Amino acid sequence: MTHDAHVVVPTARFDDDLAVLTSQLGFRIDAIYPADSPSTGIVSGHGIRLRLERSEVGRPITIHLLDDNPDLPARLPGGTLIEYRPFTTTFALPLNQPTLAFSHHRGEEGVGRAGMRYRDLIPDRWGGRFIASHITIPDGGPVPDYVHFHKVRFQMIFVKSGWVRLVYEDQGEPFVMVAGDCVLQPPEIRHRVLESSAGLEVIEIGCPSLHETIADWVCPLPTGLDLPSRDFGGQRFVRHIASMATYLPWRVDGWEYRDTGIGAATNGLAAARVARPAGPTDERWMAQDTEFAQLVVLVGKVTFQAESGEPIELRDGDSVAIPGGLAFRLTAPSSDTELLDVTLPASPTLVHVALNTS
Repeated sequence: MTHDAHVVVPTARFDDDLAVLTSQLGFRIDAIYPADSPSTGIVSGHGIRLRLERSEVGRPITIHLLDDNPDLPARLPGGTLIEYRPFTTTFALPLNQPTLAFSHHRGEEGVGRAGMRYRDLIPDRWGGRFIASHITIPDGGPVPDYVHFHKVRFQMIFVKSGWVRLVYEDQGEPFVMVAGDCVLQPPEIRHRVLESSAGLEVIEIGCPSLHETIADWVCPLPTGLDLPSRDFGGQRFVRHIASMATYLPWRVDGWEYRDTGIGAATNGLAAARVARPAGPTDERWMAQDTEFAQLVVLVGKVTFQAESGEPIELRDGDSVAIPGGLAFRLTAPSSDTELLDVTLPASPTLVHVALNTS
């Protein structure tokens, strides 16, 4: 049985390193020996434990400290480097590099965190600005997840099929999401996936693509609180229940949609809707002033065509990410078609475009 763990730091300046760590950098001594001439010292602080060992030849390491104080030592006398990272830094937002990106569902997935299988819907990730994933859990039952949070600008989860049981910080008891339901995960809200049905499928869309997932081993979930209006980085948690939703006319004539509430909860940053045909559909060319837009076929099929491109039929599980300003049209939807429509901003302006297709 393992009782403890240390990062071993051999140093030729044992006494000096120990003094700086304990007197200036906030570490404390947990053990030191032998008493008459110490050569080993175990210190802890900031979530790590170091084992300093007196040595003729040192092997310096690098320690990252989340601290906003630039006046602390940047290097121990024995050579170990101290790199300071400001605690307030949440994420880097890369320059947006939009491309027309299609993804067809062919069952190709890679294994990711907690045994979940990931299919990348935007392989170039628009220069690192956005990420969209089709995530599946083949086997039902408990999920080997842990309480964690993400440093993000935007993140949502939509259940495509199956069910999943989750719990969120200050949002009451664990609950079950079924096909058609979704949540907005505001920045740094603690959460955990508890269990799922076999064959669970979810669509996850976030910004930026590269962001930290950080475990929280202290926060208990559930917290015993239900605070639906709590602010998390300027956003509120949203749980959309499909069975309770109503439909309104979509921005594309002949379609209708149900709103998930994400637009209001993000103060207009982003929105997610589910759209379906409601009669003869408008097949004119259109363009929209979006930072990001993605359509995912949840059920049925529809044909997508971009300017200067051939018509492409999108079926169940297929998707397309659409650059802002690009002219496109949707044609020949099946009567059962449902599209997940995600945009930044929440309310893009749509204009009809006259194209010479001859």
